[in-house]
Amino acid sequence: MKYVPSIAFDEMSGSAKGVTAAKVRGRKYIRNRGYGGAARTAAQAAVKSIFKQLSQSWRNLTNAQILAWNALAQTQAGKSVLGTTSKISGANLYSRLNYWIVACGGEALSNPPALQGVEAPTEAIVTLTPTKFTFELEGEPADVANLKLIIQASAPQSNGVTRAYSKAVQIGNVFEPVTEEYDIKQDYDDKHGVPNATSPKVFIKYFFVNTKTGEKSGEMMTMVTLKEDAAAGE
Repeated sequence: MKYVPSIAFDEMSGSAKGVTAAKVRGRKYIRNRGYGGAARTAAQAAVKSIFKQLSQSWRNLTNAQILAWNALAQTQAGKSVLGTTSKISGANLYSRLNYWIVACGGEALSNPPALQGVEAPTEAIVTLTPTKFTFELEGEPADVANLKLIIQASAPQSNGVTRAYSKAVQIGNVFEPVTEEYDIKQDYDDKHGVPNATSPKVFIKYFFVNTKTGEKSGEMMTMVTLKEDAAAGE
């Protein structure tokens, strides 16, 4: 199933006027919007660096290219979680699409792409034990051309924390959008440390991006809790 491209809200995923829409385990939900603190992590700094680069490159575009981005932006009206329409500028569209292209190792587009829409991922099987942290999609898109899988995860959280998806940052590099079991333990431990009995929960977001157009699918969310390793012979 293809979704109508919506830059403001990816398949009803995003924030507006204090509320956020997203999907967890296949169910859509709306919650109060989180704004975070003033502290900036290395991951946040990396994101800011790309957007700064794109802000500078936007100013180097020709007048014809800017007009083309503005024209495409006018077609990208999506309904917000409040039922109102939300429009964005050409500069904003340029940055949002090119962010994922650059983050995935590509070169920023000077001319706007033909938007296609991106199918959201299926549910995922996530296993977390003291010696194992793996992620596997239950299914894959019919057409995986130009698609990459992005996995984001929070630092280990205590049992009292019921929602920490806003703290999720990218784990590892981009992955192929196929039904393969990915070992993310080392990348996760290097970024966040090792989950333990005091902080056994990890909140995960994952989605597809089109590396040619910069489009992003709706986000899927799941939470996993540290379990004991299976006994030998089981």
